[in-house]
Amino acid sequence: MPEIKPIRDLRNTSEISELAHRVQEPIFITKNGYSDLVVMSAELYDRFVSILKVDMAIFEAETELENGADTLDARKAFEKLDKRYYG
Repeated sequence: MPEIKPIRDLRNTSEISELAHRVQEPIFITKNGYSDLVVMSAELYDRFVSILKVDMAIFEAETELENGADTLDARKAFEKLDKRYYG
């Protein structure tokens, strides 16, 4: 279940930080009853960014294929990488 806190709770920065590290999920901050901010630990943010980068790479590859890009045989591609990086 998501953590939802009113904006006034941000005054207790130590408690919010402890909660963010303990639950390892986003904490939704509301203002006047509406969603306003999201707070999370740096570790969780880094995980989200990593996932987003992979998702974006997959999306770009799929878009290239849809636009007629040539595909490579996986064995040939790995052989080429092996030669390039390991001689």
